[in-house]
Amino acid sequence: MTSKPHTVDIRVNPEVAHNTKELKKVLAKKIGVSEKNISAFKILKRSIDARSRQIKYQIRLAYALNNERVIWEDNQVRNYKQVTEKSKQVLVIGSGYAGLFAALKLLEYGLKPIVVERGKDVRSRRRDLAKINKEHIVNPESNYCFGEGGAGTYSDGKLYTRSGHKKSINAVLQTFVQHGTSQDILVDAHPHIGTNKLPNIITAIRETILNYGGEIHFNTKLTDFIIKDKHILGIEVNYKTNMYADACILATGHSARDIFYLLHDRKIKIEFKPFAMGVRVEHPQSLIDQIQYKTPNRGEYLPPSAYSLVEQVDNKGVYSFCMCPGGIVAPCATADGEVVTNGWSPSKRNNPYANSGIVVTVDNEVLTGFEEFGALKGLKFQEHIEKKSWQLAGGTQSVPAQRLQDFLAKRKSVSIPKNSYFPGTTSVEMDEIFPIAITKRLREGFKKFSQKMKGFDHKDAVILAPESRTSSPVRIPRDKETLQHIEFKSLFPCGEGAGYAGGIVSATIDGERCADAVFKYIKSEKKYSN
Repeated sequence: MTSKPHTVDIRVNPEVAHNTKELKKVLAKKIGVSEKNISAFKILKRSIDARSRQIKYQIRLAYALNNERVIWEDNQVRNYKQVTEKSKQVLVIGSGYAGLFAALKLLEYGLKPIVVERGKDVRSRRRDLAKINKEHIVNPESNYCFGEGGAGTYSDGKLYTRSGHKKSINAVLQTFVQHGTSQDILVDAHPHIGTNKLPNIITAIRETILNYGGEIHFNTKLTDFIIKDKHILGIEVNYKTNMYADACILATGHSARDIFYLLHDRKIKIEFKPFAMGVRVEHPQSLIDQIQYKTPNRGEYLPPSAYSLVEQVDNKGVYSFCMCPGGIVAPCATADGEVVTNGWSPSKRNNPYANSGIVVTVDNEVLTGFEEFGALKGLKFQEHIEKKSWQLAGGTQSVPAQRLQDFLAKRKSVSIPKNSYFPGTTSVEMDEIFPIAITKRLREGFKKFSQKMKGFDHKDAVILAPESRTSSPVRIPRDKETLQHIEFKSLFPCGEGAGYAGGIVSATIDGERCADAVFKYIKSEKKYSN
């Protein structure tokens, strides 16, 4: 007879948490048995509790006693169906995480995904990232935001989400493991892959799609929709070639501004969506470790520490976003004449700096003067701030920067401390870039953060601007039940670019949901004939 394993929660020192033999000793003592009676055990969940000076790992263990037969929750391998030219075809526009996971889900249904990606494959993107860092040259089709894997691949790989869909989250994490990710992501409270490891994962996902008969077209840019009687019959790519399919999943990401303009021009309804904007703050990682762990030396068993901050200023939020321990601030412009920042970390998070976006909500109060642009007013404001930052920084990818202490004191920085932003920095007062509705809330927020985390306003803390691509400034409205565009039944807006996700995991979940919806649509609808 088989049964589920027993479970128990334990609290242990960091060195014990990383030692299997010691863990077994603690487990035996906790449940009151001899070690020899524990036939097997495994970690289910693991998190750090740093609230007191004596830091502990909180661990949930599953175990079996005396060789009892138990059913362990092993990895669930997904089964994909082989598709052919005769299979129903679905266009997937964009190969970020929403698009890739939508394609995988379509294969489970026996639908053929045709993935269309404006940029290059994940490896080839690296040359363009080197150019923006070293030569300040922006390739508008291949950069930190565009290309295989989308913005998430070269911006950290954090898999933590506040989404309440536990079953969906577990399925996504299992899929990552199936394609080569460490099983640690299944147990860590804040799972993380690392930018250095993500290209291999993306490559493995691509191979799965191709091996089961799907298609992926790189350097293939959506330039128009083929429309008839409120149906999307297909798309035009690269201004010359038409591609047709039974449905279209639009997963182009939050930075594909040309798609928002195209939708607007083709009278496919879009809406303004509030988003967030601010700066990226960087500290020495050792300082953040000392503040969070309350010790000058975290030792070998604790990871570089992170933080999550939120405060209310004038009844509106100021909060940290995409915090990167042991990370790097990267240039994420997608066109000439603009400056954009973002952050990422390698898997070991072993760089000497910690960075995070510190942002405020961009709503109608902030957008005074941009009302005439209607649904595109947030996008126009984004463009305005990024272009102004580029001009103030000297017309290069050198980023506007200011010491945090100088920002709080409203003075220009005489010098900028050493930091991780490779293209360089230019001393600029943030008040020259942002309207007072943003700088006022940022200042008050930083003051409150410094009260929570003593030393946060350290003399070597530097802020870089702008952190402007936190999410899409546009929402593409869709039916809550069918996930189809509210006017075009064969169009399925998806992921961050459509305004329905924020981060890798939520984007992948939305991609899968859209694939589910496409299957139901193709199965139940009498197909529109062209």
